[in-house]
Amino acid sequence: MKNVIITGTSRGIGLELALLFASQGHQVLAVSRKVSPQLLGNPNITCLSVDISSEKQINEIVAFLESTWKNVDIIIHNAGLLVNKPFLEITPSDFEKVYKVNVFGVAHLTQICIPFLNPGSHVVSISSMGGIQGSMKFPGLAAYSSSKGALITLSELLAEEYKEQGIAFNVLALGAVQTEMLQEAFPGYNAPTTAKEMADYIMNFALTGNKHYNGKIMQVSSTTP
Repeated sequence: MKNVIITGTSRGIGLELALLFASQGHQVLAVSRKVSPQLLGNPNITCLSVDISSEKQINEIVAFLESTWKNVDIIIHNAGLLVNKPFLEITPSDFEKVYKVNVFGVAHLTQICIPFLNPGSHVVSISSMGGIQGSMKFPGLAAYSSSKGALITLSELLAEEYKEQGIAFNVLALGAVQTEMLQEAFPGYNAPTTAKEMADYIMNFALTGNKHYNGKIMQVSSTTP
């Protein structure tokens, strides 16, 4: 059984991921600002109310790992922040908030977890089709999509830097999934994929994908958006 850290577990894909991993007997550290009541009481899930954009709060994860797990097998960087505004209305503060969660928080969490990752560990970052160079882009998502592009490049670099240690870094660039975040970006749009269906795909990739891939960006999308 694996020790799995999942961020953004209060709703959507992250919530479904935590429940799926736990149902298969894996130990889950569910990290999110708000704790979902659905996760409480599950013997295989530990919930931490942590904002990954806060350097101070993220140290709570270090304390847990040092005192309890000692090692981590899988990290799924699922937490994301989306701002949907016309470019001229996006403030520097908006950009900063988005990048703190989508890029800087991912980098910081990865840094603190590196000492706990062994050969064979797998770090999976959840990006977006909007972060893929050459993909269709949508007005209003300048901060979000550009941050997801930065996340892709960061993962490619880490895959190269840690390949000798046997730690794999891969990215899943998702298309439309029926989540609250999708409704925030595209009100009224109905996606063909549910959060639970996508969570099942992500879980299987996290468990086995590092045997075949490292430093790769997998486009997981059948529709536009």
